[in-house]
Amino acid sequence: MADAEQIVIVGASLAGATAAEALRKDGWSGGIVLIGSEQSLPYERPPLSKGVLLGKDETTSAQLHDQQWYDDNNIDLRLGATVTALDPAAHTVTLDDGSQVSYTKLLIATGSRVRKLDVPGADLPGVHYLRTAEEAQALTDAYAAKPRVVVVGAGWIGLEAASAARERGCEVTVVEPQSTALAGVLGEEVGELFAEFHRQHGVQFRFGAGVEWFEGTDKVTGVRVDGEVIPADLVVIGVGVQPNTELAEAAGIEVATPENGSGIVAGADLQTSVADVYAAGDVVRWDHPLFGRFVRVEHWQNAKDTGASAAKAMLGQDVAHDAIPFFFTDQFDLGMEYAGDVPRGTSYQVVLRGDPKSGAYLAFWLDDDHHVLAGMHVNTWGATDGIRDLIRSGKQVDPARLADSSVDLADV
Repeated sequence: MADAEQIVIVGASLAGATAAEALRKDGWSGGIVLIGSEQSLPYERPPLSKGVLLGKDETTSAQLHDQQWYDDNNIDLRLGATVTALDPAAHTVTLDDGSQVSYTKLLIATGSRVRKLDVPGADLPGVHYLRTAEEAQALTDAYAAKPRVVVVGAGWIGLEAASAARERGCEVTVVEPQSTALAGVLGEEVGELFAEFHRQHGVQFRFGAGVEWFEGTDKVTGVRVDGEVIPADLVVIGVGVQPNTELAEAAGIEVATPENGSGIVAGADLQTSVADVYAAGDVVRWDHPLFGRFVRVEHWQNAKDTGASAAKAMLGQDVAHDAIPFFFTDQFDLGMEYAGDVPRGTSYQVVLRGDPKSGAYLAFWLDDDHHVLAGMHVNTWGATDGIRDLIRSGKQVDPARLADSSVDLADV
């Protein structure tokens, strides 16, 4: 590639900014244009639902770099700018001000957006979502008054929002239509361990219940659930996200349907169905060479990993992105790390190692042939590498030995 050539990154996200950094580290001396619709410098999202919500950190602490870093690395960072169209044939992107930017290689790192709850009263003041730095700041400011909080959704964001609210002295009720917390991602057995942990810290749950509407006139005052109104001074909605694939789809780039997991379809090298166009972060659904199937991951580590791999691929390096998905959470005094991927609809066996009542244990998800699909530790630091090794090995394990804490993970 000649120095005059230019790489354009759509999305000043963690994936996009990581790709820009990796391009420079890997020797790319041509142009880099990093375009983001938010006014904030690129930042990481995990601190928003952790230190920021606890009132311990400022949103600026989540920034990857200051403006000087982008200037020093000759990265044309355009904030508050939205790409409205891609033209793969002309190798251009169009911005909302009507201007066009040419590219040699293009990276789509548009991330995802929150799913909105479509019920009456959802637009009342006091009803919050948690995705952006601005939303995190508004929520942490609201927590300071110790309001009565209702969290809609017992997924990761919902539980982190609930734990932060309780730690700051709020009364918290979580409403979830499934049978327990995290049932969709961890299954009922392990999900209930998290629910019980939250109950021990004063969080109340309403499982198997859906929100009918939000009460209030000038601001939210309650949440109507199964004919009953739960008083609320503040509501946090965490019912998942959806990938921002519209630009790609309009440009004729292959996009998976929601039934097939959504996301921009890409190969193991993260190149899309269109030449010179790549995807990274929440938005990409790529052909995982280790798993032998397509996966899409919405977590922090995936944004970093795919951003770095896409940079290498755009530079012509041989890339087969096979990173094992990884996720972590901090709730009250619980620290958890999860590695692996259990496809939705897959039958599995859960194996626990250690006593969950002790507050420190491991959990594994095995397929019908006793291969480890995923594993997690709770307050058992140093276990993640062993979990990754088991997944990557593809070997059959003995569930009894896997459950036995006296047996080294390498010997199960």
